[in-house]
Amino acid sequence: MSGTWVSDRSRRLRDVWRVYDAAVWDRWLAIVFTGLAFVPALSIMSVQFGDLPGRPADAFTIVLVLVQTLPLVVRTRWPAACLAINGAAFVVHETLGYPMQFGTVTVYVALYSVGAHQERYRRVIAVVASAAYVVLCVAMLLLGSPAVLSEFLVFYLLFAACWVGGAFVRGQRLQEAERRRLAAVAATAAERARIARELHDVVTHHVTGIVVQADATQFVVTSPDRVVTALSTIGGAGRRALAELRYLLDVLEATGESATPVVGSVRDLVEQTRSGGQPVKLVEDGDQPALPVGVGLAVYRVVQEGLTNAVKYAEGRPTTVRVGYRDDRVEVEVTNAAAAVSVGARSGLSGGRGLAGLRDRIGALGGELVAGEQPDGGFRLHASIPVGAE
Repeated sequence: MSGTWVSDRSRRLRDVWRVYDAAVWDRWLAIVFTGLAFVPALSIMSVQFGDLPGRPADAFTIVLVLVQTLPLVVRTRWPAACLAINGAAFVVHETLGYPMQFGTVTVYVALYSVGAHQERYRRVIAVVASAAYVVLCVAMLLLGSPAVLSEFLVFYLLFAACWVGGAFVRGQRLQEAERRRLAAVAATAAERARIARELHDVVTHHVTGIVVQADATQFVVTSPDRVVTALSTIGGAGRRALAELRYLLDVLEATGESATPVVGSVRDLVEQTRSGGQPVKLVEDGDQPALPVGVGLAVYRVVQEGLTNAVKYAEGRPTTVRVGYRDDRVEVEVTNAAAAVSVGARSGLSGGRGLAGLRDRIGALGGELVAGEQPDGGFRLHASIPVGAE
């Protein structure tokens, strides 16, 4: 319970932090450190380097305090410049032996900022900063500092730790940005595949029906009634295809996102196929529950793919569609008699992509898809989909 509370609180703090630009927070940081630098009680927390004989504070002390704290305003935008100005003021303050004051701790912040935000010449800046530190140590010794080499080494390690801490944060930030980029690329690829599946399902089913009916009309030219029926079926299939494609393209153009096309029911789909001359029988088992949009569309696409391939490879042969509603799953099956060739191995209007795309769709919902030839030469397409899948 406490862990969840801490996590929620941390998330809220991150959200508040991200509301404002980094420059806004840097301005407030500079203001806070400037104010704290003039609080006498905080002087014991300052950086005391070299232990040179002290001199009394004067007006120049105020200038040095401001030069050390105000550059924090640009610590994320120009971290190297912030460190250069802050570091120079820190060196002057320490070599002149002014009294301790809290503003000197900003040198730690400046070093961290370079490690965390500097993009170019990072190694050059590190070498220059190290060389400047060596010069400062030599100057301190020449000015009579009682400090020994080990003290200077400890300070150097402390300064370096601030830099390394910032570099670590920068690395984590870059890794997170890369993870987000890769996630965006993967999401884009998945969305493209989803759109391709939708377009494939729409085009293949309706165009297959149109082609089959168009080919059949040449054999019934002597029967006007059958010609009219075939042409009506062709026109209906074409209009339905245009409606679904127009919906998909309109939503893509308006929002840049893929859409779930408006489709009819399984009964409508069976009736359309039956009206095209394919003998289809629909068997429904159980009461249909309220299905999530993705599950309902998956059921429709399974039946659509099965009927499309039945028309292509087993034209005129009896086809059965079974839809069973269980407690937590939907079972969908399309079978046809004596299909001469395996749907998965046959090339045609679907380009071999129908079953692969359908398997991806069902798998994304946590379901299973099985397709294969029956012992009697027929073909069976079966899908099991969880009702609660999103």
